Amino acid sequence: MSGLPYLDAATVERLVPMGRAVDVLEDALRAGLDPETTPRRPIVDLPAGQLLLMPASTRRYAGVKAVSIAPRNPERGLPRIQGTYLLFDGDTLAPLAALDGIALTSLRTPAVSALAVRHLAAPDARRLVVFGSGPQAYGHVLALREVRPVEDVTVVGRDAGRAEALAARCRALGLTAHALPSAPPSSMPLRSGAVAEAVAEAVAEADLIACCTTARHPLFPGKLARDGVTVVAVGSHEPDARELDGDLIARATVVVEARAAALEEAGDVVVPIRQGTITSHHLAGNLADLIARRVVAGPGPRVFKSTGMAWEDLVVAAAAYEAHMRAQA
Repeated sequence: MSGLPYLDAATVERLVPMGRAVDVLEDALRAGLDPETTPRRPIVDLPAGQLLLMPASTRRYAGVKAVSIAPRNPERGLPRIQGTYLLFDGDTLAPLAALDGIALTSLRTPAVSALAVRHLAAPDARRLVVFGSGPQAYGHVLALREVRPVEDVTVVGRDAGRAEALAARCRALGLTAHALPSAPPSSMPLRSGAVAEAVAEAVAEADLIACCTTARHPLFPGKLARDGVTVVAVGSHEPDARELDGDLIARATVVVEARAAALEEAGDVVVPIRQGTITSHHLAGNLADLIARRVVAGPGPRVFKSTGMAWEDLVVAAAAYEAHMRAQA
């Protein structure tokens, strides 16, 4: 273990650029990887938060990500989410490398969204609305630019300063971008009057909407989303938390990473099923179905809901490790 390579955040980002991450995820699915066979992740509740263990394996590799979620850490000036990834040889289970787990999450989550958008969204999608102002929000701007000609970004965030800072980063990329305040959490669940007019207008005109928040209640009334818009929701992995309302889910062609995982963890799907708005048969398919063109989008919105799965970490971690070994040769 003493000689185990450690790939820090900057190294992971250098070895696997965003576009490469999107491609290796698609390649893995085309090669036959079945998201439905990924082991369920144990979620352990702790006094300070949660510990998530995410194991996965392929023929060549195995791996596990250990992630901690400490909701009060930002008050202490510490990251809310921290983690480490361990990559093993698939045959011998000998450890091969350790990687920065948060860098891996920050890369693979928007890359998975971009892969879904590549197969769901209109080819000319240019207007993006991002809910959230953290690393995942910026990661989704970068990722969606890889697969669609994004030109205009609206950042909607509770913290006006952080939202404007993200809009400024988008402008530095050459995009047209501005920030808007979101409704405070105390006003949830949302009704149309709770959403600022400018936010409602941005949602109604969007080609792409990325929801990257810690919200536990819908971020906007689903009736605002126009037919043909593609919405990705990545912020929650709990059955009682959701970013999208039942109206949007019921109108939409809904794709998930894996049916089993979504029906257990994705509140955006679980809550409407529990309320009788939809049934489990409403899900149009998983990500492998989408890549294989077994999903036919209807006339309404398109929704991709992800909770984050261990196979995605493994695929991107393996790509980083292989690039590292090539560079060492």
